[in-house]
Amino acid sequence: MEHGHEHHKAHEAKVEIKRDDHTMHKGHGELSHHEMMVEDYKRRFIVASILTIPILILSPLIQNFFGYKLEFPGDLYILFVLSSIVFFYGDLPFLKGFVEEIRTRKLGMMTLIALATSIAYVYSSFVVFVIPGKFFFWELATLIDVMLLGHWIEMKSILGASRALEELVKLIPQEAHLIRENGEIIDVPTSRLKKGDLILVRPGERVPADGIIIKGSTSVDESMLTGESIPVPKSEGDKVIGGSVNNEGAIEVEVLSTGEDTYLAQVIRLVKEAQMSRSRAQDLANRAAYILTIIAIVAGSLTFFLWILFGHPVVFALERMVTVMVITCPHALGLAVPLVIAVSTSKGAQNGLLIRDRTAFEKAKMLDVVVFDKTGTLTLGKFGVTDIVTFDDLDEKDIIAIAASLERNSEHPIARGIVEKAAELNLEIRNVIDFKAIPGKGVEGKIDGKKVMIVGPNYLKEVGIEINDEKINKLSSEGKTVVYLLVDGKLVGAIALADMVRPESFEAIKQLKEMGIKCMMLTGDNKLVAKWIADQLGLDDYFAEVLPHEKSQVIKKLQKDGYRVAMVGDGVNDAPALVQADVGIAIGAGTDIAIESADIILVRNDPRDVVTIIKLSNSTYRKMKENLLWATGYNAFAIPVAAGILYNMGILLSPAAGALLMSLSTVIVALNSRTLKL
Repeated sequence: MEHGHEHHKAHEAKVEIKRDDHTMHKGHGELSHHEMMVEDYKRRFIVASILTIPILILSPLIQNFFGYKLEFPGDLYILFVLSSIVFFYGDLPFLKGFVEEIRTRKLGMMTLIALATSIAYVYSSFVVFVIPGKFFFWELATLIDVMLLGHWIEMKSILGASRALEELVKLIPQEAHLIRENGEIIDVPTSRLKKGDLILVRPGERVPADGIIIKGSTSVDESMLTGESIPVPKSEGDKVIGGSVNNEGAIEVEVLSTGEDTYLAQVIRLVKEAQMSRSRAQDLANRAAYILTIIAIVAGSLTFFLWILFGHPVVFALERMVTVMVITCPHALGLAVPLVIAVSTSKGAQNGLLIRDRTAFEKAKMLDVVVFDKTGTLTLGKFGVTDIVTFDDLDEKDIIAIAASLERNSEHPIARGIVEKAAELNLEIRNVIDFKAIPGKGVEGKIDGKKVMIVGPNYLKEVGIEINDEKINKLSSEGKTVVYLLVDGKLVGAIALADMVRPESFEAIKQLKEMGIKCMMLTGDNKLVAKWIADQLGLDDYFAEVLPHEKSQVIKKLQKDGYRVAMVGDGVNDAPALVQADVGIAIGAGTDIAIESADIILVRNDPRDVVTIIKLSNSTYRKMKENLLWATGYNAFAIPVAAGILYNMGILLSPAAGALLMSLSTVIVALNSRTLKL
C-alpha cells in the first residue's frame, strides 16, 4: 500500500483518527490506518537499507576510503540497477507526495525531498550512460534510507499522539449478554445490539452500550470517559455510559443508543472535528512552510551556481544543493501545530473536556471575564438547608429531626432539602400519623401524640403569629426561603433554605481570580438571592432578574466595554449567550453532548473544569510556540551550514547527514508535543 498522499495529509494539520460513520466496530478496524503507514515506511526502509549495502561496496569513493578495489565488467550497471530500485521503491512515498503538492499548489516537504533525490538520481544516471563525471549513487541511497527511517520514527510518534482516541474505541466490549423475552441470556456481538434491547452487565464488566438501569444497583467507574476518579453510584432509573466499568452489582440495562449515537462515538466525532478544524496557528505554520520551501529551492539553486563559480566540480555543487533542500524540509514546521492539536484534544476528551471549535479554544488563553449562569452551574440547582433558628427549648438537631420526619412524606423540593439535611446529620426519623398536605400553606401530622406543622409565612399571618426576629429578617433579606415549625400551635423554630452553592465553585472562582480573570454571574433569580451567592463566592459583579433572551445582551455589553468574555451555562436557556460570547462553555452536559451553541463542552458539572480548559489552552499555545520556534530556528541555522558556509573550517554535511538532522528536528517536535500536560 502506498502512502505518499496519506502522509502528506497527515503533515498538513490532519493527524486524524479514521473511523467508520456507521458502526463503532467497523471504525475500530480503520483505526489501523497510521499503523499501516508505520509498517509501510518500516518495510521500505528495510528493503532500501539491504540494497544500500552492495551499493556502498561497489561505490569507488567507499572503496578508496577503505583501501580496497572491486571492479568487474558491468559493475557500474549493477550499481545503477540497485540504485534505481532504491530510488523508485524507497522514494515512492515522497514522489507521490510531490505530485500531490504540485496538484494542490501547496509546495512543502515532499517537494523538497523529491527534487533533491530526483536531481541526484537523474544526474548520476546521465554520468553512467551519457556524460563523463562522478556519480553519487551511494549518497542517494543513504539519503533515502535516512529519510525513510526518519518518517518511520515520526509516524510512530504521530500514532502515539492519536492513540488516545483509539483507546476510547477499545473501551466498548466486543460482546454483550442479551436477555431474551423468555429470560434466556445469550452472548451476541455488541454491533448487533439495538435500541430497546435488555442486556445483563456483570460485576467487573464494561457496559456495552448507553442505556438505563432497569434492575439492580451498583457503582460505575467512568474515569476513562469523564476523568472523574470516584466511582458513581447507580440504581434503577439511572443512565450508564457505554465503555464505563460496572464495579460490584449485576445490573440489567435497557439499551438507549448504539453505534454512532452513543456518547463515546459522539466524543470521538467531536474530537476528530476539532483536530481537523482550522487553527490560526496552523494557517501561520502552513504559510511559513510554503515560504520555507520556496526559500529552500532558491537557496539550493544559488548554492549550486555559487560553488560552480568558485571552481568546484558539478558533483560537489550538486551535493551541497541536495543537502540544502533536504535539511530545509519544513516537515517539523508542518507538524508543529497539528501534533499539539491531536494531543490536546485527545487528552481533553479523556478528561471530559470536549473541544468543538479550535478557534474559540485558542481564545480561552486571552479571556478577561468569565460569566457563569447561576442555577445548576455555580449552584447545585436544588434546595438545601442553610440556617436553623430556634424559638424554644429545642436545639437545631431536634428541629431538623421533627421537620424531616414530617417532610419525609412530601415530594416538594423544600421537603427533600430538609430530609437530606437530617440524613447528613445522621438523625433518627420518627413515626408520623395523620399526615396531610395543606394546599398552598404547608404540611401537618402527628408525632408522639403532638400536632406538628411546617408552614410558610402566609399561614402565620392568617393565624395571627407575628415574628419580629433579627435573624429571620436577615435571612429574608438574603432571598432565602424560610419555613416555620409549629408544635401544638406554638412556633418552635424556623428553617432557611436556598439553592446551595457548589463546593467546587469556591475553588474555581479563587483560581480564576488568581489568574487575573474577572468572575461574574448571570441569573434570572431575584437580586437578593443573587447578592447572597455573589457575596459568598466573592464575585466581581452579578446580573440578576435577567430573562433568557436578555442574557446575550449582557454579554454583548461586556464585549463593548473591551472585555474578552467566556459564558458558562447549561446550554439550554443560555444558548444565545453561549453563541454571543467569545468562548461558549456548556457545563454538566453529561451524556448529552450535542449542544450546538457551545464551543467547548464540559461533561462534568464542575466549574473547576473551566480553569482546566483555560490552562489547557495556555499550555497548548505554549507548546505550539515552542515547536514553531524550534522549527524556524533550526532552519535559520541549518541552511547556511548545509550550503557549506563552514567549508573552510573543515565542516561539510553530506545529503544523508542533512536528512538525519532534518529527521531529528521532526522527532523533537513530535516528542515535545507529547509532553503536553493537563
